[in-house]
Amino acid sequence: MEQRKILGEERRNFILQLLKDSGFPITGSELAEKTNVSRQVIVGDITLLKAKNEPIIATSQGYMYLKQASGTVVHERTIACKHSPEDTDKELLLFVDHGVTVKEVRIEHAVYGDLTASIMVSNRQEVQQFMEKIRKTKAAFLSELTGGIHLHTVSAASEAALDQVEKALQKEGYLME
Repeated sequence: MEQRKILGEERRNFILQLLKDSGFPITGSELAEKTNVSRQVIVGDITLLKAKNEPIIATSQGYMYLKQASGTVVHERTIACKHSPEDTDKELLLFVDHGVTVKEVRIEHAVYGDLTASIMVSNRQEVQQFMEKIRKTKAAFLSELTGGIHLHTVSAASEAALDQVEKALQKEGYLME
C-alpha cells in the first residue's frame, strides 16, 4: 500500500508536532520519509516554520525544536576561543565534560560579516557524531577562515559551570583574552 503524501499546512503541523515531541534531532531525510515528500520540500517547510518564529534549529544531527522546561533557568554566555582545527574535538569535550552545551559557533568574516553555525552538542556522544560528520564530509571548520579565532554561544544550568569551563579552556590555551 502506497503511503499518502501529506500536503502543505497539514504537513508542516505534522513536522512541528514530531519535532516538539522528540527529545532528539530528526534528520530531513527522516521527516521526508514520514511525510512522503522530498528532503528539499522539508527544507522549505522548516524555513516556513522558522518564519513563523517556531524555535527550530538545524544541527549536525538533524532538526530540533528548542523547548525550555518551565521553571528551568539556563545560563548562557559567549566565549571567545582560538585553537587549531586538530584541537576542536578536545575543546568541545572540555565544554560538555563541564556540563555545558555548545549551541553554536560564530566567526567574523572580512567579507560576509558574522557567520554562525549551529552545533548543539551537550555530551560526548554528540561531540563524537559531530566530529565524525566533519571527517566524513571533509568539511572545514568556520574557525579555519579566521586563523582559529571563533566565538561559542554556550549554556549551562549554572554560572559556576560556565566559570569552570572558562578556566579549563584557559589552562589548555584555548581561551582568548
